[in-house]
Amino acid sequence: MTGGDSGPAGSTPDDPDVTESATDSTAGSATDSEPVAAVDDWLARGDDETVRWEGRPRIQTVIPAAVVGLAIVVVAAVAAAANGVPELAVAGLVGFLLPAWSYLRVTNTRYVVTDRALYRKTGVLSRTVQRVSLDRVQNSALSQGVTGSLFGYGTVAVEAAGGGAIRFDDVDDPGAVRDRIEGRDDRDGDELPGTVEQWAAVRDEVRALRAALER
Repeated sequence: MTGGDSGPAGSTPDDPDVTESATDSTAGSATDSEPVAAVDDWLARGDDETVRWEGRPRIQTVIPAAVVGLAIVVVAAVAAAANGVPELAVAGLVGFLLPAWSYLRVTNTRYVVTDRALYRKTGVLSRTVQRVSLDRVQNSALSQGVTGSLFGYGTVAVEAAGGGAIRFDDVDDPGAVRDRIEGRDDRDGDELPGTVEQWAAVRDEVRALRAALER
């Protein structure tokens, strides 16, 4: 949770860091094509606040839960057949619920980077929104496990000055997301700072210094 004050969902982005919890009966599964307008349903950003990036955990993170769920179903079915107790098969329902819940958790988690703040929305039956202002971002870190390194996903963790933190878990291309947070992607890597006139002045100064040293 962030280190800011608690506030309602309608708090403006100019407020201190906000953590919002509210029942959201209309929350549905998000998709990769979700428009920014849909993000605004929970983001409540200002009119002049620009969304620079939005995403969610990669859907493949549901696979481990699906594997465990399948194993539970198989074990429950085998146990019911071996012991002649059909009721044991009911335990297999857990095997179906586990990946379903994991899928809902992933699809209802959203991350947003604007030109003012970082946002994280989580929750299936309820909704929690975290916010950290960009001007309070102190440190950021990127972590990738073995599978994350192989398949290009990872976690970006951000610490805020004065306390508070926010994490973007299991996002695709975490390096680009971190650059987005730190504003590095807004700079043209081929563009040198300063004007042509300023560099010409630097050149003239260097030539004058070299001439003075050669005397």
